[in-house]
Amino acid sequence: MTLRISVDQAECCASSMCVLVAPDLFDQRDEDGIAYVLQPQPGPEQHAEARDAARRCPSLAITVHED
Repeated sequence: MTLRISVDQAECCASSMCVLVAPDLFDQRDEDGIAYVLQPQPGPEQHAEARDAARRCPSLAITVHED
């Protein structure tokens, strides 16, 4: 199974939750704290982490696509 993650930066509220939950997958811009994806296609060992970050995002800006 392939998993892809994305962040809708227009919806991101810069809560830092994704970075706290999955620091290898997400980071934030210094100027405004908006999140971005470091690894758009994480390996299988990081799938649970990616799903957890998406669930915990208060603005629901993270989407997990599973193929």
